[in-house]
Amino acid sequence: MNEDGAILAGIRVLDVASYIAGPVATTIMADFGAEVIKVEPPGGDPLRKLHSTPGLPMNLVVDFAWQTDNRNKLGIALDLTTAGGREALRRLVADCDVFVTNYTRPARARLGLTYDDLKPLNDRLIYASMTAYGEEGPEADKSGFDTTAYWARTGLMHMARPDPDGPPARSLPGMGDHPSGVALFGAIMLALLERTRTGRGRRVHSSLLANGLWSNAFYAQAALSGAAVELRPSRENWPNALTNHYRSRDGHWFILALVDQERQWHRLLDAIERPELADDPRFADIAARADHVTELTAILDDVFATRDWAVWREVLDAHRLTFGNVAAPAEIHDDAQMVAAGALSPVHDSRFGADHLIDSPLWVDGGGKNSPRPAPAFGEHTEQVLRSVGYGDDELVQMRKDGAIPPALPGIADATS
Repeated sequence: MNEDGAILAGIRVLDVASYIAGPVATTIMADFGAEVIKVEPPGGDPLRKLHSTPGLPMNLVVDFAWQTDNRNKLGIALDLTTAGGREALRRLVADCDVFVTNYTRPARARLGLTYDDLKPLNDRLIYASMTAYGEEGPEADKSGFDTTAYWARTGLMHMARPDPDGPPARSLPGMGDHPSGVALFGAIMLALLERTRTGRGRRVHSSLLANGLWSNAFYAQAALSGAAVELRPSRENWPNALTNHYRSRDGHWFILALVDQERQWHRLLDAIERPELADDPRFADIAARADHVTELTAILDDVFATRDWAVWREVLDAHRLTFGNVAAPAEIHDDAQMVAAGALSPVHDSRFGADHLIDSPLWVDGGGKNSPRPAPAFGEHTEQVLRSVGYGDDELVQMRKDGAIPPALPGIADATS
C-alpha cells in the first residue's frame, strides 16, 4: 500500500471513527504511507450517505465526500456490539501503532473502546480521540458537529456575517472538521516522536470546540482582554476602502487586502489610472481616508465596474497589489495555481469521479507522499486484514454466522464473501 520513501511506512493505524474530523487525521497519515484500516459498523460510516443528502451538493453516482476523506485506506466491517467483533478489534489493537476514534465518551465506554480498555493490550499504542467539546467538563459527553461546536459555540458564527443586522452565517459542511483533523494529526505525530525516545505510547486528543476557539483567537482573545468586540459593519460601511470587496464589469467579486496602505496606496492609484486622487485632501492619509471611506468606496466601485475581471486581475498583479479572487467552487477546476502548488492532485480512476482530488495540506520534500487511491468499499478488506492478525477460515465463517462481520451494504460488493 505504500510508495517508496513514505515517511510513515510501517505504521499501522486503526480508524474507528465516523464522518470527517477524526478520519481526516488518518487520511493524512495514509497520504504519507501509513497502513490505515478503516473500521465501519454494520450500517457503514454515515459519511457514505452525505453526498446524497438534500440541500447539499448531490451526486448519486460518485461518493465524493467518502473518496476525499477515506482515500488510501483499507476498509473492514465489524459489529462491535458482538463479542466476536470486539475480540477482532482487540487483536488489531494489539498489532497497531495508532488508534483513532471520534465516538462519544458514552459510546466508547459501551463498546470497550476507552483508553483504559485498550492500553493494556499494547503499551506502544497511541490512542487519539476527537470530541465535540473536549474530554473533560460538564459537556464532555455531548455529541456535536463542526457547525455546532467549532462554528457556533466559539463566536465564529456570530462574527462572520455580511450584514450586522442579518442572521448568523451558516458554516459549510466539513469547514471546521478538516482543520480540526489536522490538529489531531499533529498530536499523533508528537506522540509517535515521543515513543521513539520512550518506547511507550500515550493518549492524545483534540476537540472541535478548541479548534474553533483557536480559529477565532483574534476576536476571542480581544474579548478575554476586555476589548469591545462589535459586529463587523456591512460592506457599504466598512471602515477601510482598501480592504473591501469590489465587483468588476462582468459581475465578478474580488477583495482588496491593501493592509500596508502607506506603501500600496500610490500603487493602487497607478493601477486604476486615477493619480489625481493623491492630491485629494479627503484621501491624503490613512486618517483622512477613514473619515471619507464612503466616498472612496463609491469611487472604487465605479472604477472597478469599468473593466472585466480578467483585465483587473492582470492589472492588480502587475502593480504588485494584494487581492483575492472570490472564486465559486466551479472555478476551482481551472485554477492552475492550485494544481501547480499541489493543492489539487491528479487522479486517474473513475471511482473518484473527477480528474483531480483535493490533497492534504502538508508536504515534506522527499517524503514520498502517496498518490491518491480510491477509498474502500464497505468491508472490502475485512478478510485480508483479519487474516493478518491470525484469523483462519473457520473463524471467519463463524464470525459471519454470529454477525460479527456484517453483510455488505446494498449495492456494495462484500469482499469477504
